[in-house]
Amino acid sequence: MADRVTVIGWDGSPLTAAARSALAAATLVAGAAHHLSLPEVPPGAERIRLGSVDLAARRIAGHRGSAVVLADGDPGFFGVVRTLRAPQHGLEVEVVPAVSPVATAFARAGMPWDDARIVVAHRRTLRRAVNVCRAHTKVAVLTSPGAGPAELALLLEGVHRTFVICEELGTAREQVTVLTSDKAADHVWRDPNVVIVVGGSAGPASPAAPSSGWISGRDPGYPPALRGWALPAREYGDEPGTGEGEFAGLRAAQLARLGPRTGDLVWDIGSGSGALAVEAARFGAAVIAVDSDPDACGRTTAAARRFGVQLHVVHGRAPHILEDLPEPDVVRIGGGGVPVVSACADRRPERIVTHASTRDEAEAIGRALAEGGYAVACELLQSVELDTGAWTERDRSVVFLLSATHLDRAP
Repeated sequence: MADRVTVIGWDGSPLTAAARSALAAATLVAGAAHHLSLPEVPPGAERIRLGSVDLAARRIAGHRGSAVVLADGDPGFFGVVRTLRAPQHGLEVEVVPAVSPVATAFARAGMPWDDARIVVAHRRTLRRAVNVCRAHTKVAVLTSPGAGPAELALLLEGVHRTFVICEELGTAREQVTVLTSDKAADHVWRDPNVVIVVGGSAGPASPAAPSSGWISGRDPGYPPALRGWALPAREYGDEPGTGEGEFAGLRAAQLARLGPRTGDLVWDIGSGSGALAVEAARFGAAVIAVDSDPDACGRTTAAARRFGVQLHVVHGRAPHILEDLPEPDVVRIGGGGVPVVSACADRRPERIVTHASTRDEAEAIGRALAEGGYAVACELLQSVELDTGAWTERDRSVVFLLSATHLDRAP
């Protein structure tokens, strides 16, 4: 094992005394090509071009002498420190940090960033990074080749955002460009770059610009006057009796089975008052709410504004309107029967949740889901609202809840 492993962050500024001292004693130096060309790298040291950090860690573990790993920015922030400290390598490291590219990007933009979400976009995580940009008003994206500003913009089609694109930070070729997301795909961008994605409406009491904060990212206590989930329909401006079977208990059960989370894209088809769409968005998921009724779309938009969440509201009739929507992770179907269920199953989301008012309807929907490659569960839910003054029944709702998990993705 190497006698000493030092990880040095580099942000383009002159190396600190501690970094120069570690490099002067190094018998092995690992880094990218621009790191290995630094004049402080000893000419007699073994050099490793850093491609796979895991492979480099194995070589460092077998080295006898002092090893230095050079990395851009803060190596402990989405950087090499995590891999080097993995149990299979057994490396103990000293870290000489530098300013992270995210901090530098926000500094160049003159913006605070304690309220920002930060994501890494690779080819395999690009879609989830885009969903975070859909769901939040300020996101920093650490990009990679093939998952850069142009690709982000293309997948955000239909969602208006402003991009602050920071190329080659800390170098002589550093450049900061501000433009709308629909223009980003028209350019070729230099790597490495960081994209700050801002925009959307955060509501009348936005947590995006608090007078004083206490936690990074979105304040989980927003909106402050409301606590809990599956709130009564009146909280969303819905009138009693609208939306058959759409009582709060059903919504709670649907949310529990959908499990929306940050990075997901949720389809809420037949959004009605927007209650489920808003609550899914409060979990951090991106949500597309679809309804054929323009008044329902208006209520959904108003509910999103009141609760300070981002929703993409689409007016149109399913299943035809679904053809051009981006791929969902989970889907809640509020109406439309077998044709809509089948169309959603064809898109192969991980989970589909819907309900039926009769057993015959439930059986037909269950067959359609099973034929689409899903394992189906069905429950009969009954809710009885009581008047606690006289302890008499005020309202009763009975509905069949169907939840389906795609067999290829089942645990």
